[in-house]
Amino acid sequence: MLKKECQYCLNREAIENFGRVALETETSLIIVFKDQSHKGRLVVAYKKDHVAEIADLDEENLNAFMGDVIKAVKLIRKLFNPDRVNYGAFSDTLGHLHMHLVPKYEGGFEWGGTFAMNTGNYASDEEIDNLCKLVKENW
Repeated sequence: MLKKECQYCLNREAIENFGRVALETETSLIIVFKDQSHKGRLVVAYKKDHVAEIADLDEENLNAFMGDVIKAVKLIRKLFNPDRVNYGAFSDTLGHLHMHLVPKYEGGFEWGGTFAMNTGNYASDEEIDNLCKLVKENW
């Protein structure tokens, strides 16, 4: 069941506070995160239901969600050539299954440490539009 107060479930305007939906799959929203301190950072959010954790998914939906995560990581690798991609599934307060995919570069910003949620390095609307276009064209 979807929750009306959850930004990932129903309130797409709330998503605009932190990102822009680049595309939807059958299972997920693929979101370009506005903080682009790590160029190419995406969020993959489960969209079929309000689910808190990966362990709450049945096998079919788990495979579909993780398939979208892997496809998004491969897209990040293809477009941005990072040395690593960090994965973050934080939901202490929000409680909706989503995963941050953060490309990182050896010797670059935050290399060797945990990535920050919001550094204040927000991309312009034009940059976000271009990243959304890249995601759509290469998905």
